[in-house]
Amino acid sequence: MSQTVLIVDDEREVVDLLKLYIENEGYNVLEAFDGKEALELARKHAIHLIVLDIMMPDCDGLQVVKELRQSLSVPVIFLSARVQDHDKILGLNLGADDYMTKPFNPLEVVARIQAQLRRYQYLHTECAVVSEVLEIGSLMLDKAGCQLHKNGRLITLTSIEYKLLLHFMENPGRVFTKRQLLDRVWQQWFGDDNTLLVYISKLRDKIEDDPRKPVYLTTIRGLGYRFEKK
Repeated sequence: MSQTVLIVDDEREVVDLLKLYIENEGYNVLEAFDGKEALELARKHAIHLIVLDIMMPDCDGLQVVKELRQSLSVPVIFLSARVQDHDKILGLNLGADDYMTKPFNPLEVVARIQAQLRRYQYLHTECAVVSEVLEIGSLMLDKAGCQLHKNGRLITLTSIEYKLLLHFMENPGRVFTKRQLLDRVWQQWFGDDNTLLVYISKLRDKIEDDPRKPVYLTTIRGLGYRFEKK
C-alpha cells in the first residue's frame, strides 16, 4: 500500500509543486493550507510523513508539531523561509526530524522524504522482530516496544532520539565520533553537525538527572561521545 505524505503550507503554489513531485514517486498526498486543517487530517488519516511550513495563519507550524508529538511519532520535515540557526534548533527541539529552507529544490525535498521514510520503516521493523531489553543504571530500553523507562517512568522519544540512544546503549563505553553517529543514525545525511548537537542535548534532557553534568552520555573532548557503563 502506498505511503501518504501530508503537505502543509499556506502557499498553494508550494503545495501544488511538491504534490507533483511527490506523487510522481508513487506516494499519496494530502493537502492542508493552515495548521488547524493539518491537525484535523492527521487525526482522521493514516499519515506516514508530514512536510510542514512554520509561518501560517491561526495555528503555525511550531504549534502543530507540538500537538502532533503528543500522539504521533511519524517523521516531520519543516520547510520554512526562516533561515536562522535558532529557528532550525527550535524546530528540531520541538520534535521535527529535519529542517529545510525556502527557496528549495523539490528533488531534494523528495530525497529527504524518502530518507526519512526508510529510516522510520527500518526502526519499526527492527522493533517488531527484536525482543530485548537493555538496562544501564536507572535506564531501561525496551527494543520490542521502542520505549524508554527511567526509574520505571515512561520517557517519550522521537524516532531519531530512540535510534541514537539504542546505538549508545548497545555499545556502552565505546567512543563515537560525530561522523560515525551521523552515518549510523541518519545514514543519508544532508545537514550539518549542529543537528547532532541538538539531539545530544535533547537526549540528555530526557535521560540525565542534571543535563549540565551528564553521567550517562558524556563528551570526550576532541573525540566525540561515549555512553558510560554503570
